[in-house]
Amino acid sequence: MSEILETLLGSKAKTRILRFFLINCDKEYSIAEVAKKNMLPPASVRKEINELKKIKFVIEKTKKGSKYYILDQGFCFYLELKNLFAKSSASPESKSLSRLKNIGDVKLALVSGIFLNDPKSKVDMVLVANNVSRGKLKSVMGSLEAEIGKEVSFVLMNSDEFKYRLDMLDRFLLDFIEGPHLELIDKIPGFKRFILGRKKY
Repeated sequence: MSEILETLLGSKAKTRILRFFLINCDKEYSIAEVAKKNMLPPASVRKEINELKKIKFVIEKTKKGSKYYILDQGFCFYLELKNLFAKSSASPESKSLSRLKNIGDVKLALVSGIFLNDPKSKVDMVLVANNVSRGKLKSVMGSLEAEIGKEVSFVLMNSDEFKYRLDMLDRFLLDFIEGPHLELIDKIPGFKRFILGRKKY
């Protein structure tokens, strides 16, 4: 769904910058920091921020001769945009999320937290996978963080560890499963039945 927003808003740069400030709404960033965290050319970031400054989406501040920018939470469409971007990040059609299946033999991928605009979740993602390529995992997470504008907290375990923790009714896993989450990949036999059973309690 991020591609839909890019089309509506006119560019990938603008989409990433809007999302970045909406998610990190109480922090100040220089143009160089915004460019690095969103994997964008500094020139594109400068152009977009100048436009966003004109409509009072961001406020410019100067510290020791350097310019920093922060979201103006009084912006007229602040809440609407925040909810829109939260919804787009959670979409299974997101290019970065769809690349998760390529990191190895992925058995389960669940998202919550930043993807569902749920601050109560302890992590954003639970991954169960075997034979994981650390290089591919790092690449996917880097792209995903640039796309959603924030560091993604995740837990990665193999099938044996997941089964052990599930059998032991691990509190962390149960809290995640019983809370709001979105299922991207599920190749674990009986897992859906397990979740339904927990919901009856």
